[in-house]
Amino acid sequence: QVQLVESGGGLVQAGGSLRLSCSASGRTFSSYAMGWFRQAPGKEREFVATISRDGSSTNYWDSVKGRFTISRDNALNMVFLQMSSLKPEDTAVYYCAASRVVGLQQRGLMYDYWGQGTQVTVSS
Repeated sequence: QVQLVESGGGLVQAGGSLRLSCSASGRTFSSYAMGWFRQAPGKEREFVATISRDGSSTNYWDSVKGRFTISRDNALNMVFLQMSSLKPEDTAVYYCAASRVVGLQQRGLMYDYWGQGTQVTVSS
């Protein structure tokens, strides 16, 4: 069992930056690939970024490439999402998730554990 808790969300102006953090419980954090997803009001949840178990590989959704960076610290059991050049369309609840599946996964169904989410609001 893995429990995930996100933090770092808030209100920011367009063009600004935020850093989301996700803290994981348990001693097997490095056994999981980690991902960030988001869900805007009235829209389906969408993939944002994922990182491999050892942090050596990452994958991003096209709309955030070059603006967002996912990273992890296995010693601290944490995963991060650095978001820059934020746009109003980035407004959403952001969720971190853990996957036991090998490889980088973009589908939410491949993730086993989810956090409760943190709200990011970007004003124009």
